[in-house]
Formats: sequence, structure tokens, C-alpha cells
Amino acid sequence: MPLIKSISGIRGTVGDKSGEDLTPFDVMKFTSAFVILLRERKAVCGVRCAACGETKILIGRDARVSGEMISRLVCTVLRNLGVDVIDVGLSTTPTVEMAVVKHQADGGIILTASHNPMEWNALKLLNEKGEFISAAEGHRLLEIADEEEFTDNFEEHSGSYTKYEHAIEDHIDEILKLDLVDIKAIQEADFSIVFDAVNSTGGLAIPALLEKLGVKKYKALFGEPTGVFPHNPEPLPEHLHEISSVMKNEKFDVGFVVDPDVDRLAIVMENGEMFGEEYTLVAVADYVLQHKKGNTVSNLSSTRALRDVSEKYGVTYSASAVGEVNVVEKMKKTHAVIGGEGNGGVILPELHYGRDALAGIALFLSFMAKTKLKCSEIKALYHNYVISKNKIELRKDINVQEILQRVAQEYADYNPNTIDGVKIDFEQGWVHLRPSNTEPVIRIYAEAKNEAEAEKLFKKVITFF
Repeated sequence: MPLIKSISGIRGTVGDKSGEDLTPFDVMKFTSAFVILLRERKAVCGVRCAACGETKILIGRDARVSGEMISRLVCTVLRNLGVDVIDVGLSTTPTVEMAVVKHQADGGIILTASHNPMEWNALKLLNEKGEFISAAEGHRLLEIADEEEFTDNFEEHSGSYTKYEHAIEDHIDEILKLDLVDIKAIQEADFSIVFDAVNSTGGLAIPALLEKLGVKKYKALFGEPTGVFPHNPEPLPEHLHEISSVMKNEKFDVGFVVDPDVDRLAIVMENGEMFGEEYTLVAVADYVLQHKKGNTVSNLSSTRALRDVSEKYGVTYSASAVGEVNVVEKMKKTHAVIGGEGNGGVILPELHYGRDALAGIALFLSFMAKTKLKCSEIKALYHNYVISKNKIELRKDINVQEILQRVAQEYADYNPNTIDGVKIDFEQGWVHLRPSNTEPVIRIYAEAKNEAEAEKLFKKVITFF
């Protein structure tokens, strides 16, 4: 499996085959390159000096079993480069993003491969705003890494190391300060909740959030942060049989599922059926727009339902290329008050520019509490589009760009969008083909008003492979 280097970080299976696995050398190389990148941003000289000041980097990780080992290595490399390290330990991606700003760090490193299986890990890199580095910065990082001249940057005096254990608590406190989070209404609703934390850091963060929201009745599935994932950690319906069964056999108002780094949120209705990860953002946006007028953003592979909700409130919906950094860039340009991705990623700028499952939980519970609607009744508010999500593994004989060009040419009359692969908007639906940022695959998503039509759209383009 080749090492994947993209706007979503440096990720791969943990092993010892350079160029294929995420090796200790790769960890050292990209950590060092990141330090050089941050110092280039602070000073033309590109080294630590009195003119640019000390370099401070905040680090955190999810619970996967390789995390502690990689964290120690990263911290050692950073300190040898004279970097002052703040280590928040077991944490969530949105928590680390917010902690970078709170601690006035020059950048952050999150050790998580997100929804990938437990044998994977990754370095996800943040700037001083707690946001993912840009595509241009990512390109420069790879240039620096390719030079592989890091020993010249080792310093005589090591950087400091500080352990900080309250980052999740700080994160939750900021969520509770949001006007849209109605703690009183949630308490009065007396919800009964079950959640699946896939044995990662959601098992630490979600109970802490629920308790501060006044939720007294909740049940954890796979809540121990052992890093041994009990099922595929991507929160898709086919992986969530356990929580669905619990919802059907016991009495709960709502179920929540997060991925290992807690930036994606899937919802399970009181009847045990899936709310649909595409509709997490749709519902939260609906709630936000009821109280705050402003534009919305999602990516090209997300459901049309967010556009429908935006039109209901008379605001403008925009679509970005796939990837959190692209969504955030579009949100800033359009002054969006809510945005995210159809994979269950909710971004609330008022809190921070990052996907945040904890914020999503607090906002969705506020929506339920204030409207007194059941989870299934909220879902019934929206047109039930069907998305067919498929992927094709990249083979050596597949010329991705050639295929995308052929598809665009074939459907030129539909004015295909080519900012991220190729997306064709038909009257009754759409189909989007693009190389993945996180896996060696081509993703092919198709959406229509029913399953048969979505499958029909998918079959229109699969013939090009």
C-alpha cells in the first residue's frame, strides 16, 4: 500500500517498508519538514532565531495502538529541532485544532488516520489558526521532505516538553458557550442516548460532553480507548449493526456514532434506522439557519438536501472541492455560517473552522429538545435523496486523468464541474468521480431521488473503466 500524501495528511499502514508503509523514517522526515515549513513562514531565514522567536507545536492523537509509539518519536524529533512541545495526549481532531489557538502554538500535529482501519496512522498538520495547512503549503512540505537534509537543523539545546491534560474539557466548555446550544432545553428533554465510540477517544469526549449538557441516561458501546476497533471505523450503515440492534431492542431517543478522531458524526434514529451521514450536516444547518441567517457550504460529493434547506431560508449554497481545507476556504470566501461535508462533518465557524462531531451532537440535541421532535420526525423534514457511494481501487493500468477527461467530454453538454475530478449535474441527480485524498482509490458517487435512479447514473460512468 503506497504512502498517501495529500491535503488530508501523510498517512499509511504502519510498517518498515519505506515508500509503502508509514515508517519511523517517514515520521521523522515529515515532522522535520513541517518544522522547517513553519519556520519559513515566520522568518525568511528559515531557522529559529531571536527575530522569529521560539517555535511551539501542539500534538495530540487518537487511541489507535500505534499512536503512543509515533507520538514519542514525533516529540523527540521536535525537541531535537529546538521546538517547544505541548502534548495533549489522547484527544480528538477538533480538540487539537482548538487547542492550537488556545495555547498560541505555531502549528499542530494530530496523529490519526481518521476512518482508516487500525493498522493505519497519519500525521495531520495544522497551522497557527488550528486549520489544516493549505495545498500550496502541502506542496512545499513535500519539497522540503524530498531534500532529506534535516540533521543540519538539529539544535544544541532541546525544546521543552509540556503535558496538558485538559484540552477536551476546554473544547467542551467552548461548545457550551454557544448561544445555539440550549443546555436547559436538553436537560428538560431528559434524553436517553446511546453512542458508539469505536474504542477510541470519543469514549473520553462524548460522556464528558453529555454530562455537561445534563444528560443523565446514556450508554456507551465500545467506549474504552484501547485503539482496537471492534468494527470498520468508518461510520457507514454497513458497519453499525451493533448500535442499530441496541436501538431496536432498547428504548433510546437517539444514537450517535463517531470515527476514531471524532470529527465525523453519524446519527441513528429511535427505531434503529440510520439517519444518514449525509443528513447530519443538513439537519444541523437547518437548526442553525432557523436562528442565524447566512450562507452554507458543502463539498461536491455531498447531498443536494443542503442546497434545498439553504433555499428554504433564502441563503446561498456553494460547493467546494472535497477536503476540509477546501470547504473551509469556500466558507471564508462566502461568509458561510455553517458548512461541512456529507460524511458527517459539521463545521461551525463561530466555534472554529474544523469538522467537529462534539459540536454536532450538542447542536442536534438542541434541535431535538427545542422542537420536541423525534429523530425520525426531523429526518422526515427533508427530501430523502439516495446516494450510491462506490470506489474502484487504483490499478497500474488505470490512467485516472485520461478517464476523467473522457467523462467530461462525453457529457460536455451538461457543463461538467472539473475543480475536483469531474461532477456531472443532471436534472434528476448528479454523479461525481474523483481520486481519493485518503485511499488509493477512485470514488464514484451518484445521487438521485431513489436508489434505482442513483444506480442508473453510476452505471453511466462505470463503463469508462
